[in-house]
Amino acid sequence: MYTVCGEKSLKTLLAIEPGDTIVEVARKIDENRGTIRRIVDRLEADGYVEYDDGLFVVDESVRETGLQLLAASAAVSPPSISDAYVLPQFADMNFAFTGIDAVYVWTRGGYQVARDPDDYPLFIAIEAADMKEWNQFFGLFDISVSQERRPRDELNGPLQVVIDPREAIDSERVDGRPVVSLDETVEFARHHYATFQSALDTLAQIYDDIDVDQ
Repeated sequence: MYTVCGEKSLKTLLAIEPGDTIVEVARKIDENRGTIRRIVDRLEADGYVEYDDGLFVVDESVRETGLQLLAASAAVSPPSISDAYVLPQFADMNFAFTGIDAVYVWTRGGYQVARDPDDYPLFIAIEAADMKEWNQFFGLFDISVSQERRPRDELNGPLQVVIDPREAIDSERVDGRPVVSLDETVEFARHHYATFQSALDTLAQIYDDIDVDQ
């Protein structure tokens, strides 16, 4: 017997890391926790996941197949901007949102610098040793990866990923998303003060003991 697995079920399977809670999975894929709870209950009943002081995927090969199915569906319905923030969490490699997107994450979505939906770069820090694998991963979804932002006319679609290779990633989690440190984010915003002045004000309101002054 087999179970038909929809997109949300596939994303749930791919998002689960050993020991995750329902809330953590919901945050990773930006879904309502009630929806994820119902999906997990169904996946558990069908034998795909189990709960033992946290969630666990029973067979890792199911995750690999799920990623291929998700990539195949992307050929018909390309990833949206919101999907782009979720996809890196399925790569099973360390990364952290950085630059513009670190500001977006640390302000909990309260500040988003203007980006054209038809020309939308996503900024992440990765471990340099994983660069080839990241290119292969995003290649599954026909998303360009480069260390510098590319002109729109060089791309196949509106999305691109701009990577910052590092020897190691020192990240924190905010609402389920890995992101570079708050100190690094504030320093980036201060360096680009004209663009991020209001973001710095927002950060000062959310977090205590940070220096946002020039």
